[in-house]
Amino acid sequence: MPSLRFSALAVPLVLLLSACGGGGGGDSTAVIPPVTPTGPTALVASSTVANRCEAPRSGSGIDKPGTLLDEQTWVRSWIDETYLWYREVPTTYQPQSFSTAKAYFDVLKTTATTASGQPKDRFHFTYTTAEWEASLNGVELGYGMLLALTRTTPPRTAVISIVEPGSPADLAGLRRGDVLQTVDGVDFVNAPDTASVQTINAALFPKAQGTHTLGFGRGGTVLSATLQAIEVNTSAVQNERIIDTPTGKVGYLTFNTHNNVAERQLVETMRRFQAAGISDLVLDVRYNGGGYLDVASELAYMIAGPQATTGKVFEQVLANDKTRQAAPVPFHAQSQGFPAPNPLPKGTPLPSLGLKRVTLLTTGNTCSASEAIINGLRGVDVQVNLIGGTTCGKPYGFYPAPNCGTTYFAVQFQGVNAKGFGDFADGMAPTCDVTDDYQHALGDAAEGVLAAALRYRSTGSCSPATGATRLLGAVGNPAETALRVLRPAYKEIAIRKP
Repeated sequence: MPSLRFSALAVPLVLLLSACGGGGGGDSTAVIPPVTPTGPTALVASSTVANRCEAPRSGSGIDKPGTLLDEQTWVRSWIDETYLWYREVPTTYQPQSFSTAKAYFDVLKTTATTASGQPKDRFHFTYTTAEWEASLNGVELGYGMLLALTRTTPPRTAVISIVEPGSPADLAGLRRGDVLQTVDGVDFVNAPDTASVQTINAALFPKAQGTHTLGFGRGGTVLSATLQAIEVNTSAVQNERIIDTPTGKVGYLTFNTHNNVAERQLVETMRRFQAAGISDLVLDVRYNGGGYLDVASELAYMIAGPQATTGKVFEQVLANDKTRQAAPVPFHAQSQGFPAPNPLPKGTPLPSLGLKRVTLLTTGNTCSASEAIINGLRGVDVQVNLIGGTTCGKPYGFYPAPNCGTTYFAVQFQGVNAKGFGDFADGMAPTCDVTDDYQHALGDAAEGVLAAALRYRSTGSCSPATGATRLLGAVGNPAETALRVLRPAYKEIAIRKP
């Protein structure tokens, strides 16, 4: 049963664009206030109603004829069996009040809050099974760019954080730091009405291949880009660098997601770093929402090496009292053989750098399996310095469950490290708090956050990065400096490979 550690950065998306397209939270138009309680919903073993579908998929060898109530009964029973906080699920909601199984699922979660007052469960979502399975191999429908958002209401601000090489966005000349202005003729910054928001949603989160025109501001000018939404093969690892410093070679890489294709890409990069004899590593996970815990474990092993990790637990998963305790996730010294194009054979010995110190570049978009790397390494006394912002705060994970063409994600475990620590629901604070710098390319030693990391490495000083003022000038509102990435919720979870 695969377990995932992702978070839910589709949340800013919903805040920005009501009636958001592209999945992630069920059918927002179907959520109805709770009816007067008539007693708890009848529960059965979820396996007895699994794959009984109101509309079985054509050609499916799994789906069987069923009803909407069958799907809703499966959802309620599955939540009761596996949800970490199943005792805290409201019993006032009845399936007859919801027009889809997804809408019913949306309300079947705890209403408790964290110490800071935010919802304890911000990570409850769904996706079509086809979209979810494609994402594991790095295939996403879109333009090959990642947008970050600093305002959810007019005047909105969204800026490009990453452009995938060779993608439609790249071929159109777009680059990191370009600020979104218009979407298919609609003023993205100030559009107030529902019709305008629907136009923006249709273009930014396309459900099918098609062409859209987006306008971006850059240095006082507006660039118009006509982009074709296509299936883009995204890279898990980008911008590999070896930076020469007076005190040794520093390896740098941008690590974007823990998916199937990440395994080979990470191993090949670490082999090159090992051969080059780097003495330090800067791992840029500013926009990495998570993925497979086993990939996180492999990377943590390659950073720390056998001397720190042999016989140690990378992460122990704590589930509810109905679930059989899962085996701990060890520090993997060999590849797990993730299914991907050109996969790395299972059992391949992994390289190791043997570092006692590592630097991670972080933001509020650093989530879940990315946070597990930090927590797992700290659990075996590797010094982990965080440069950037407080992480998103998701010590939880999933066993994604498909039913009738929808894959459901509900929190089913909390992860703790070898020291038993896993209490960071409000995020991990940075060693040096540095604002993201969108005026330089990722991997450029002059980029504000990387420059701050190199400076802290050599001097121990947390002086502000010079990129911060330029960023605030570009995005417009100094009061709102925490940019949230607009991406699917499935990009921010933690899963565990069987």
